[in-house]
Amino acid sequence: MAHSMGFITVLSLLAIVPLCLSGKTHGGGGYLYPQFYDHSCPKAQEIVKHFVAKAFEEDPRMAASLLRLHFHDCFVKGCDASVLLDSSGTIISEKRSNPNRDSARGFEVIDEIKAAIEKECPHTVSCADIMALAARDSTVLTGGPNWDVPLGRRDSRDASLSGSNNNIPAPNNTFQTILTKFKLQGLDIVDLVALSGSHTIGNARCTSFRQRLYNQAGNGKPDYTLDQSYAAHLRTHCPKSGGDQNLFFLDFVSPVKFDNSYFKNLLAYKGLLSSDEVLFTKNAESRELVKTYAYNQELFFQQFAKSMIKMGNISPLTGYKGEIRKYCRKVNAY
Repeated sequence: MAHSMGFITVLSLLAIVPLCLSGKTHGGGGYLYPQFYDHSCPKAQEIVKHFVAKAFEEDPRMAASLLRLHFHDCFVKGCDASVLLDSSGTIISEKRSNPNRDSARGFEVIDEIKAAIEKECPHTVSCADIMALAARDSTVLTGGPNWDVPLGRRDSRDASLSGSNNNIPAPNNTFQTILTKFKLQGLDIVDLVALSGSHTIGNARCTSFRQRLYNQAGNGKPDYTLDQSYAAHLRTHCPKSGGDQNLFFLDFVSPVKFDNSYFKNLLAYKGLLSSDEVLFTKNAESRELVKTYAYNQELFFQQFAKSMIKMGNISPLTGYKGEIRKYCRKVNAY
């Protein structure tokens, strides 16, 4: 969900996961289904895939960034592209929130995709659907599972800075706080652990885990659940002060490959963020899920795809609700 770095050899063999093609959405919305644009814009998915691959080739970090952007959208008012809106008039952009400021990226890629789709089929494909497709394509490009993305979302006409600040799990949240934030979105503990597996790619900033290195419990001591040799390595580039924006791989074993090594790292007490390691140390049910995914990558891939579809179904705007934005950063563009 944070940013990945380095160069990736795209895997030719990708896990294809057969999944239910549609589902009732959380929050009382309508139904989404993968064939939504088959007649109104049949080239939509092809266009998204093309531009995601182009962005990925130019900047391999972008895969994790686009995946993270979809997460940060869906956890605030549902999957409605509210995270893309710039501040204007009565709108205060979610880009200014603590989880997004200085870290959310990929907006220009979404802009480029939207512009191409508008030329192909004007006023048809929502920015929210583009984000959902881009998240799937980013997962596939890094070697992760494929799935059919239910479509038919529309775009919101407002944003929620407070929702972004309060609803998105933070790196230093307790396990129970994180689980509660997932449950408020209609997601359960299985979804929590599986979706956390997206940290198999991406980076986190020093400021996101510094407390684990120096003062986890307010007593001036490092987090005892962090492997001490790993902690010593991290301290070389994440000092007590300064270096806030220094980037570190969330999964140091295979940082640019979507696999299950993230879970293996948790077993070795080498999860980078506190919010990662607590999945193994603070709850018996999540601990067993971590072990299961560490030993069975195929099962992880299958559950990740199912949970991504479930997350993508959080309170979408459908039918006549919301709008189809012409420019993803502005409302009422027509």
